[in-house]
Amino acid sequence: MARFSHEVHMRWSDMDAYRHINNSAYLQYLEQARMAMFFHRHEGFSSGTVVARHEIDYLRPVVYHPEPLRVEMWIEQVRGASFVVRYEVFDGDSLAARAATKCVTFDFAIDRPRRLTDEERGMLRGFADDAGAEGARS
Repeated sequence: MARFSHEVHMRWSDMDAYRHINNSAYLQYLEQARMAMFFHRHEGFSSGTVVARHEIDYLRPVVYHPEPLRVEMWIEQVRGASFVVRYEVFDGDSLAARAATKCVTFDFAIDRPRRLTDEERGMLRGFADDAGAEGARS
């Protein structure tokens, strides 16, 4: 599996009244990590993407500390105009959450989804596991 790993720092303000990281902060962590992956080796997508869906399974509470969380990501379900980013969020060696984001490639000039380009497909394949890369559809 060709995972991309990125560290995200928690903020003191990410804690809730129960003294653990609030669930809403995870969306920001996932976004930071996803953008780091998209721009790691490439300039991103030609016209952009929009988020169609988020799923997060919280496996254990995370209490604020200054060390960053590690987010490991990979790509699955590459379709004509969409793909899924999968995540595992680690607090030290402990798996704290699993998540997925469905992204849709989008042309903002015409306000409609658009097909993935060959260059974008190639970038996504670089982060796909073997089954995901073979299952990618045009």
